[in-house]
Amino acid sequence: MTATSSAVGRTDGPDRLPPIRPAYDAHTWKEILYLLLNLPVTVFGFVYAITVLTVGGSLTITVVGLPLLALSLLGSRQLGKLERARARWLLGVRVEEPTPLPLARSGGLMQRLWMALKDPVGWRTLLYDAIRLPWGILTFCTVLTSLFVLWPVLPYLARGLANMDRFLVRGLLSPSDELERRIAELESDRGVVVDTAAADLRRIERDLHDGAQARLVNLAMGLGLAKEKLLEDPDTAAAMVEEAHGEVKLALQELRDLARGIHPAVLTDRGLDAALSSVATRCTVPVKVRVDLPDRPAPAIEGIAYFTVSELLQNISKHSQARTASVDVWRTEDRLLIQVRDDGRGGARLEGGTGMRGLADRLGAVDGLFVLDSPAGGPTVVTAELPWRDRTE
Repeated sequence: MTATSSAVGRTDGPDRLPPIRPAYDAHTWKEILYLLLNLPVTVFGFVYAITVLTVGGSLTITVVGLPLLALSLLGSRQLGKLERARARWLLGVRVEEPTPLPLARSGGLMQRLWMALKDPVGWRTLLYDAIRLPWGILTFCTVLTSLFVLWPVLPYLARGLANMDRFLVRGLLSPSDELERRIAELESDRGVVVDTAAADLRRIERDLHDGAQARLVNLAMGLGLAKEKLLEDPDTAAAMVEEAHGEVKLALQELRDLARGIHPAVLTDRGLDAALSSVATRCTVPVKVRVDLPDRPAPAIEGIAYFTVSELLQNISKHSQARTASVDVWRTEDRLLIQVRDDGRGGARLEGGTGMRGLADRLGAVDGLFVLDSPAGGPTVVTAELPWRDRTE
């Protein structure tokens, strides 16, 4: 008897009844409120959409037609924003906001006008407002009637109608996730490319000014002095010419190094295998280079691959304390893969000040990948991927 009583008194057994909850909870009332608000919201949206399409469309033959239509599409964007906020508050639908139009960064008035006219978010919002009037009338009448006649089943009815609204909001008011993500990436990558190009120009200008240009100025001055002493002191003039000859050699070497930093001739003439082998000979660590490519990629991809390996080998020389290193380059389907490995001390980081972050940004700007694996104590393995594009030469 005691055992039976204790079994009945337990509340965590398999036969426990579900907890009592009200049929009209807060979530249900929010759905009902959303459905009742559908009528005034859809009436306003329908009137706005029809007015925009008729007035804006009929006035396109005039000067004010297209600007009026562009402003109306910008206004429909704001209506879509309000609808997303209403769905988020009452239906719990989390819809990402679309990327704002970059009107402030656009060029002239005509470019801004064209950008607003081809805005897919504005047009989808107009479509959403134009087709929802019958649905708004149906949901309002159904819910209002059910509050007095079918109130026992109204929670289930409201849930079904609200789910249809959730489908419409997600289908027409949500941005294209992949497209929006891609646009954001391209905007970021464009900034990286511009910054990288500006930094490269500043580096070239600095190298020319501090290196070859200064050496050539000294050379011109030395030759001028030698010219003056040519008749009165031939021996001194000959020594000065000899010194100028050495300066010419150094200036030529600096110009070759600068040209190699811009685009080496060996890369253009003989491809990645020979160019990377040449880079490896300048590394302070013995480097084994293996390039397995059936043919040469596009010049732009080839150049990025070269400079990526070149900078990685410079990092190995300066920071790794390695004894050996290796470079492997191969192609897999539509990707060019690069792997640089060394047996140094490891501990490299993207934020470590060794140029890794700049390499990752440059590769990302061309749809590439940059993966760094460098545990403390080594080894360090850097894997880079680039999109493969065939050479058109």
